Amino acid sequence: MLCVGRLAACFLDSMATLNLPCWGYGIRYTYGIFEQKIVNGRQVEYPDYWLTLANPWEIERPDCTYAVRIYGSVKEYRDPQNGRMRSKWVGGEIVQAMAYDTPIPGFDTYNTINLRLWKACPSKEFDFHLFDVGRYLESVRERQNAESISAVLYPNDNTQEGRELRLKQQYFFCCATIQDVLRRFKKAPGRDWKQLPDKIQCQLNDTHPTIAIPELMRILLDVEGLDWDTAWELTRKCFNYTNHTVLPEALEKWSADLIAKLLPRHLLIINEINFRFLNEARQVFGDDWQKIGRMSIYEEGQEKRIRMANLAVIGGNHVNGVAIIHSELVRKKLFPEFDEFYTKKGIKDKFLNVTNGVTPRRWIYCANRGLANLFSNWLGSDSWLKELDMINGLMNHIDNPSFLSEWAAVKKENKKRLALWVQQRCNIQLDVDNMLFDIQVKRIHEYKRQLLNIIYIIHRYLTIKRMQPAERVNIQPRASLIGGKAAPGYYTAKTIIKLANSVAQVVNNDPDVDKYLKVVFLPNYNVSNAQVIIPASDISQHISTAGTEASGTSNMKFVMNGGIILGTLDGANIEIREEGGDDTMFIFGAKEHEVDAIRER
Repeated sequence: MLCVGRLAACFLDSMATLNLPCWGYGIRYTYGIFEQKIVNGRQVEYPDYWLTLANPWEIERPDCTYAVRIYGSVKEYRDPQNGRMRSKWVGGEIVQAMAYDTPIPGFDTYNTINLRLWKACPSKEFDFHLFDVGRYLESVRERQNAESISAVLYPNDNTQEGRELRLKQQYFFCCATIQDVLRRFKKAPGRDWKQLPDKIQCQLNDTHPTIAIPELMRILLDVEGLDWDTAWELTRKCFNYTNHTVLPEALEKWSADLIAKLLPRHLLIINEINFRFLNEARQVFGDDWQKIGRMSIYEEGQEKRIRMANLAVIGGNHVNGVAIIHSELVRKKLFPEFDEFYTKKGIKDKFLNVTNGVTPRRWIYCANRGLANLFSNWLGSDSWLKELDMINGLMNHIDNPSFLSEWAAVKKENKKRLALWVQQRCNIQLDVDNMLFDIQVKRIHEYKRQLLNIIYIIHRYLTIKRMQPAERVNIQPRASLIGGKAAPGYYTAKTIIKLANSVAQVVNNDPDVDKYLKVVFLPNYNVSNAQVIIPASDISQHISTAGTEASGTSNMKFVMNGGIILGTLDGANIEIREEGGDDTMFIFGAKEHEVDAIRER
């Protein structure tokens, strides 16, 4: 499993609990994306040093190290055994990928799986000759270059250097992982290469690990000596691709020149994959060059770019979205030509839906122990932690005053915990007894519409301000809490954070309003802080423009913890409403099919 962030952690917990023999792979970063601090209302990024404290669960594996080549050139030669022309990638730089293992135990089972993270190490620690002649910086440059690969999560790719580092990270991760997967496959005696897809399935979550497709081809062709057709058939059956976004700007496209510089052998393999696929496409679509052009791995233009999503579709066995509405958009709007192509080829299961999920072991049992105990007491066991549908049994108690009283007490304790957190970090006092906690926490982005929430807060403030004191008594007091990080180079998102803090400054210092409305920007939103924030919600906002949110998982976490959703019919909100009923959510806004017409006005 080659995966992304928080979703990966939930997947690993679930797979371990289901007794599945799966592994997770990633990079052992020195620094996280950044620690967010608010200075004069603006986001300021500080280094987030993940390795400050030792991790007692982590096992260093110097015995499990792989060489990763970057740069260099490709040499063609004739194989003396069979006379076929073959390629060899030579020269360049060699970086070592060393494994660090973390065991992931399942819940209420003996099964434990593994999370293997790669640290980048130099092939040569120190060049004594350069040091001896006084070239001190050059003597350690190889070490610095290598360690930069696993230094920072998501380096800013607004510069050429940043883009090159990001591509290095992706290839480093995939190269080490594919070598490790194949080593474990070959370790079993008597295995034939035809068995590879039966034993190995790699899930590509988003386009970041897509370079693993040409990497597996490279190893099968250049190292193992397989012919192209056999290698491609095995590769195509080993990978599956999960798409996580329908936003065109979020689909990775790498400069062909950059790949030629960094991964020259892979560019040749991608060329061949594209050439052969477009020949197949022409057999289906004839001379419809517009369709064929949209299916090409290459995007033509002033700078030729490689569409990693197209490579993932072509090189994968299945493609899935992460919510029903998203999977339909993937087929109909993102990859309509591919959908038509594979349908005409008789491949009807190329595009699938697999709705995202989150683990109740983390998001109820760990984050909200009071609620977990309530569930277990009223259901008579803790089996619901493995069969979440069992909580439907709580419906038998919804008219029981004792059950409702216990539920309210749990919620109040969680609100007290969050209020203390806010007091300590933001110096803002929240009225736990009277205020509804209205929370929107997620990555700051225009499509997630934190700006819409802020505009509503301004409207609510002005409405209360215009009221007479006697009228304000009838207002339901509310604390509006917003949190999330903006990408360092995303100016608009950072401006939204500034606006939220400026609005909070006005509202919280107005004696006419502050009893009825508080506004807080929650700094440095991360998983640890989410476990304090989410259980305290009365209302949670998931208000992306319909058709833009692939799934969302925070909506699931809030619902698990009794936070009523205020949202649009987007992502997993639709399926949550179908499961819980129309009267369990506050839904507003245009539906997905109405959005395009609104944009055209």
